[in-house]
Amino acid sequence: MRYMMFIKHPTDYDHSNVPPALFEAMGGFIAEYAQKGMFIDGAGLKPLAKGTRVRLTGGKVIVSDGPFAEAKEVVGGYSLIEAPTHADAVALATKFMELHRTHWPEFEGESEVRPLEE
Repeated sequence: MRYMMFIKHPTDYDHSNVPPALFEAMGGFIAEYAQKGMFIDGAGLKPLAKGTRVRLTGGKVIVSDGPFAEAKEVVGGYSLIEAPTHADAVALATKFMELHRTHWPEFEGESEVRPLEE
């Protein structure tokens, strides 16, 4: 089954503040799970200042360019994975978050794991 994993941060962040060791560890992680057929696609996202929201509210479509002052959490990246079970997908997300804990100890955030509709 395919799953989408989102990594979320409590605030926007400057990509240049991410420790190089984390990028290196993530490269190895991605290579390993791509070879196993579990990692399909993924990427980090640019800061909120580069984003645009298209919202439907009150019967009107409203387009707003970032940054967004009201952001309570920020999606910082995504991964599309293939896993035999939900538990396997969660284990993969846990390993990903362990990379952050090890290589960027002050990082705070979460990884949300959601199955795709078949």
